Amino acid sequence: MCGIIGVVGSPDALPILLEGLERLEYRGYDSAGVVLHFENQLWRARAAEGVESVSALVDQCAAAPRESGSGIGHTRWATHGAPGELNAHPHVDCSGLIALIHNGIIENHHELSEQLRARGHVFSSVTDTEVLAHRIEEHRAEGLDLEAALRATLHEVRGAFAIAVVDAREPDVIIAARRVSPLIIGTAEGSTYLASDVPAILDRAERFFVVDDDQICRLTPNGFSVTDLSGVPVTLRELEVSWDLESAQKGGYDDFMSKEMHEQPMAISATLLDRVDAAGQITFDELRLSDDQLRTVDKVTMVACGSSYHTAMVAKYAIERWARVSVEVDTASEFRYRDPIVDATSMVIGVSQSGETIDTFTALREAKQRGAMVVAVTNIVDSSMAREADAVLYTRAGLEVCVVATKTVLAQIVALELLALRLAQLRGTLAPEEVARLLQRLHDVPAMVQEVLDREAKVADVAHQIASTRDFFFLGRNVGFPTALEGALKLKEITYVHAEGYPAGELKHGPLALIEPGVVVVALMTDDILRDKLLSNLAEVKSRGATVLAVAHDGDSQVAAVADYVICVPATESLFTPLVDMVALQQLAYHLARERGLNVDRPRNLAKTVTVE
Repeated sequence: MCGIIGVVGSPDALPILLEGLERLEYRGYDSAGVVLHFENQLWRARAAEGVESVSALVDQCAAAPRESGSGIGHTRWATHGAPGELNAHPHVDCSGLIALIHNGIIENHHELSEQLRARGHVFSSVTDTEVLAHRIEEHRAEGLDLEAALRATLHEVRGAFAIAVVDAREPDVIIAARRVSPLIIGTAEGSTYLASDVPAILDRAERFFVVDDDQICRLTPNGFSVTDLSGVPVTLRELEVSWDLESAQKGGYDDFMSKEMHEQPMAISATLLDRVDAAGQITFDELRLSDDQLRTVDKVTMVACGSSYHTAMVAKYAIERWARVSVEVDTASEFRYRDPIVDATSMVIGVSQSGETIDTFTALREAKQRGAMVVAVTNIVDSSMAREADAVLYTRAGLEVCVVATKTVLAQIVALELLALRLAQLRGTLAPEEVARLLQRLHDVPAMVQEVLDREAKVADVAHQIASTRDFFFLGRNVGFPTALEGALKLKEITYVHAEGYPAGELKHGPLALIEPGVVVVALMTDDILRDKLLSNLAEVKSRGATVLAVAHDGDSQVAAVADYVICVPATESLFTPLVDMVALQQLAYHLARERGLNVDRPRNLAKTVTVE
């Protein structure tokens, strides 16, 4: 989740930009940069020192022109192109007169860059963003002003974006636009501000306005004007901001966990962007394995820990069902100590939010030494695992501050299920029409996740009713089993109560002895194939005095007649149900923890990234 800030009309823009970037550091970043308007020129500085980039940028700006009243700044979270100064924003056109910052992903950047290179444009980065600067350059050469040039460019691009662009020939003007990625405008006497998030301009702007999708904004010292993509004037809705800086960083939510749960539709959408070409083939720019190499895979082994282990278990069902490849899922800390059997036709996939989890990292290194193809699935570009692996598949969830994983879990599932579909395409195990149907259903999931989030009050009410419970059992079948494990893990992590996840068929092999009055059984009832078997399991636990909480599809009256409580979720494809069900279980754990007065962002004894064995 990159950070954007801009200002016009200030006596000295640089301190505002640098302070704004410092305030956006919590979003996570690997590089930073600024551009200032100065005497009909643009002055640019960039730094790529990881989480020290803003500090390094401050040092670089010691010699910056201080008479500049406008400029833009950016903190980058790498998606296309490795972290480094050449890929840091702002990016410029061939003339150096146009500079641009961008959050999001331009899906058709390949075809646009090929066209631009053929017309003589020279690129200085390997990002998707730079195509925007060069295309705006061409439209300016046609005689369009900056606003019209950006409008024309946005008609040509696909993807998600929040953009701010300046031109040395139009001083004290910033043109900005947004689709999917957040963007706000702030105003004060004599100054106008732009930011990706409120904290960047809090205490500077007096009024705040929300930019909506496909709106183009022209900022000047006297205020702003807004039009849609067709050029029709529109009015922005004003945002009431009564937060302090810490609350603003949380987006007005009480904590980062709640904020990050509500960012899950965007995390899924971002991970899906730029993954399908014009022919319907799934593509991964960063995978770095040829189609021929992927076709030779006859065994997949997945290694992970914690929540990432559960996402790997979900992926096992998808890869085996769609691609017809045998899959093992191994606890990363055990993999290298059991003399695993992998070779050149094996693909070993390590899954880690941070890309630094020591157990998963060393498991990948062991697999590589044994000759296997090694793939890292991670949220952090250029992490240790990404550098160690033969190939890498990045999720695009943005920084996750809360210790417990939420949006990164769903992004991992989406990335791995896309990989499963790509393997199915290459192996011919699914018809093209079926792949297209599944992709469409996967693109429907963000809206379904949003529906679950919108029903949070119901989950909070259920949590209140069962808040005194000390023992929970989570039951599921098929992909409901790893979902049950994840639900139990979330509960343990932030409520500190006893919780276990089981495949429902194992209930009679021991756990049933622990079922008694006062126990809550959480049943994942969204698998239509094995639903009747789960209903029988519910009858077993009900007869022994357990309270039953079911997660079921909307309108499931049969489950409602059996369960004491029902959390309803939208129906989706069988293998996509964890993406919906896990959100409801996150909410359940969250509200049970809040009922107990616990800090959900910093659970006891746990760390965000585990870097020791």
